[in-house]
Amino acid sequence: MLTLCIDTAYKYLTCALIKDDQILSSYSKECFKKQSEEVFNALAEVFEKAGVDKRSIDSICISKGPGSYTGVRIAMSIAKVMGEMLPCDVYTISTLRLYAADRSNCMVIMDARADRVYCGVYDGKDVLMNDQAIAIKDLDVKDYQIIGDGSLVGKANDYGDIPTAFLKTKAVWQKAENIAYLTPEYLKESESYYR
Repeated sequence: MLTLCIDTAYKYLTCALIKDDQILSSYSKECFKKQSEEVFNALAEVFEKAGVDKRSIDSICISKGPGSYTGVRIAMSIAKVMGEMLPCDVYTISTLRLYAADRSNCMVIMDARADRVYCGVYDGKDVLMNDQAIAIKDLDVKDYQIIGDGSLVGKANDYGDIPTAFLKTKAVWQKAENIAYLTPEYLKESESYYR
C-alpha cells in the first residue's frame, strides 16, 4: 500500500511517501505559518524523489490537530480533495500522538497561546492522558520525556523525525469512514481550556 502522509498542523511542513513499511521519500522543514505557500512544492518534491505518480497512492494519512487553526486545515483540505478525486482512503492521527511516535513515558506539549498548551501523555502505543488544552501552570511534567515545545517548561524543544513518526504510528491511524465529515481537532473549545 502506498500512503501519502502530511502534517501541517504546527511548526513543520512534513510530507512523506510510505510504501508498506518503508519511507520512499520525505520532506520536513520548519516553516510555521508558511505551510500553505510551500505545501504543493513539497508534495511535488516527494513524488519526484520517489519516482511515483500521485494518482497511484492508495491512501493518505494526515495529522488532524490540535495545532494552528489554519495549519490543521491545509492538510485536511488536501486529503479531502485527493480522497474524493483519486479516490483513496483517508486516515488521521492526533498531532500530539504523531509527535510521540513510539516513545516511552513521554508528554507532548505544543504552545496553544494565552499561557496554555496542548498536551497528551503516551507510553509506546498506550495513551496515558488524552489530548487536552491545559494551562502551563497546571502541567505536571514529572519524570516524563518532553516532546514538542519543551522550552515552555524549561526543557529543550524536540519534535523528532516526523516522517518516521508517521511510519511508527501506522497501527493507530484512524480511517475516516466519510471524508466529507472529517473535521479538525482544535481542543480549545474543551471545558478545560477555560479553567
